[in-house]
Amino acid sequence: MKEDTAFVVPGDRTFFPVEINPDICNGCNKCVEVCQVDVFAPNPEAGKPPLILFPQECWQEGSCVEVCPRKGAIRWKRLPSSRVRCRRKETGEDFFI
Repeated sequence: MKEDTAFVVPGDRTFFPVEINPDICNGCNKCVEVCQVDVFAPNPEAGKPPLILFPQECWQEGSCVEVCPRKGAIRWKRLPSSRVRCRRKETGEDFFI
């Protein structure tokens, strides 16, 4: 093994607070730059979506979604424990946000 070789071992992957759609993402890495806790890392392949290395570190404040220039490329999800149950008046259907 070379001395300049590095290995990254991702943490717990039971819940991913962010999802990146590789069909929409152009690999601009703006989400990597804005993330305050370094959830993402640039992909070594140019033009590919960033790597989500530490999803458990996400503060869930959504700056990655806000800074993304391609709508729908990155989606932020709330923790299941912090979702709010709502009911549509018209249909009575329950849904979560």
